[in-house]
Amino acid sequence: MRIKLIRPSIEYADQVLQYRDTMLANGDSLDGCADLGNCRSFSEWIDFENRLKATYGEGYVPSEVYLAIRSEDDKVVGMIDYRLRLTPFLMQYGGNIGYSVLPSERRKGYASEMLKMMLAICRDHGERKVLVTCDKSNEASRKTITKNGGALENEIELDGETDSNEIIQRFWIKL
Repeated sequence: MRIKLIRPSIEYADQVLQYRDTMLANGDSLDGCADLGNCRSFSEWIDFENRLKATYGEGYVPSEVYLAIRSEDDKVVGMIDYRLRLTPFLMQYGGNIGYSVLPSERRKGYASEMLKMMLAICRDHGERKVLVTCDKSNEASRKTITKNGGALENEIELDGETDSNEIIQRFWIKL
């Protein structure tokens, strides 16, 4: 296996902050990163539950966040999270799983590996199917989802619910 999924730890603090800076400088969204873009420090970010409960209140959903670490050099190449339940908003737009990969590490198959590994974690949690969404224009993400068994349910035009002007594609993956 080229990568492993691990829970964030202080050992990777510098790489996590570098990940944030790189993604923001590139104009990329930090999907699957537990709102990393709005955190100034690793210690602020790693306090997921308290921070996200304060941010989202009743809309807060517990999640499991993982770093995708390349085995050969211990480098963070991506991040992925699994949302343990779906709110109405997540059911429409966000899904159970979000992920992102560093721009320099894209087109190397990491997203597909990350999603495959996360699906096993979801299965261990008793999930029978999960919802994964992407912007219609994001061909790489669509290919990642379908490669992992995603079946398109429908497309939703955004109506000011998110920051995007996109059409969201909603895929279900049976486990």
